[in-house]
Amino acid sequence: MANINDEFFDGAYKDLWKAFIPEDLTKKEAEFMLSYFHLNKESKVLDMMCGYGRHAIALARNGVHVTAVDNLEAYISELKETVITQNLPVKPILQKALDFETDEKFDLIICMGNSFNFFSPEEASKLLSVISQSLKPTGFFLINSWSIAEIALKTFRENSWSTLDEKKFLVSSKMFFSPTRIETESIIISPDGSSEEKTGIDYIYSLNEMEYMLQNVGLSMQQAYSIPGKKPFSFGDPRVYIIAQKSES
Repeated sequence: MANINDEFFDGAYKDLWKAFIPEDLTKKEAEFMLSYFHLNKESKVLDMMCGYGRHAIALARNGVHVTAVDNLEAYISELKETVITQNLPVKPILQKALDFETDEKFDLIICMGNSFNFFSPEEASKLLSVISQSLKPTGFFLINSWSIAEIALKTFRENSWSTLDEKKFLVSSKMFFSPTRIETESIIISPDGSSEEKTGIDYIYSLNEMEYMLQNVGLSMQQAYSIPGKKPFSFGDPRVYIIAQKSES
């Protein structure tokens, strides 16, 4: 699922995104974070590119204080409603991740749902600098992706399709290099025959490239899992969870 331009997420693609990620997966990811990073009511978590807040909400229901950042108003508005209704310790912020600034320091920063791959090499370097500056010494950074090179080069398909609520989603993808990326054109066909066309890009980084970028901002890669906390990542696994830690100084 590629990084589609902003207005697309406000409509049919938003519903497809929710259907694409089962609630049980979010629950297991949150349980892993709580246990692995020893999160509690004193912990502070920053959820970058939080989307509609599936992780922010799950963590906050366990008492963890979460700052949730996204650049899409529809997502932040939905999250604000949930936070108010459920009285959760979440601070939703409508802002681009690259522009985020804060004096707060966090125990854990997460970038889930393949959102790191939305950023070009130059943008990714800037984002990692923002993240490193926002972490406490020895704090952790967690990335979830299904578009790193070790996955994408095995699973790449030029054409695919799916259906949701009687809408058809036709996807055509091409891989390019310098920088390595997958450019995607999506067509949504409604039952009445009307259609929308959208484009998106996922930038493809190898684990080695990821480790190098992390090291450049003072973060060291600790582990890569395909099942969080249980199975180390292997070539071709459908997703990866990369854990990095900030140095003490």
